[in-house]
Amino acid sequence: MLDFPGFMKSSKNRISNKEQNTQDIEGYYYTAVDGSQMAFWTCHSDRTSKKHKHDFDEYMVCVSGQYTVIMNDKEYVLNPGDEILIPKGTEQGGRCIAGTRTIHAFGGKRITGD
Repeated sequence: MLDFPGFMKSSKNRISNKEQNTQDIEGYYYTAVDGSQMAFWTCHSDRTSKKHKHDFDEYMVCVSGQYTVIMNDKEYVLNPGDEILIPKGTEQGGRCIAGTRTIHAFGGKRITGD
């Protein structure tokens, strides 16, 4: 597959640009009953994610392309099928190449939907 299926990309679940840590990427999210969330991102060109922290754990898997996670100034290169757990409170950022798709599970509310 070269893209997430259409049913995962409802315009009602699109992540607004103001809630992105990486410019010019396409993202969608879903919120569980307990408030935790899943997000699906597609990077259409090479991009860098600004440094940030969350008050909850984050699990990430690379579906296609390549994403380099930077945690506490150490780099972890994720290729398709690779996964990583980013503990809450950890300073993180990253880089992705064009064509990268990732899935993230957050142990809290990452996207407000505003």
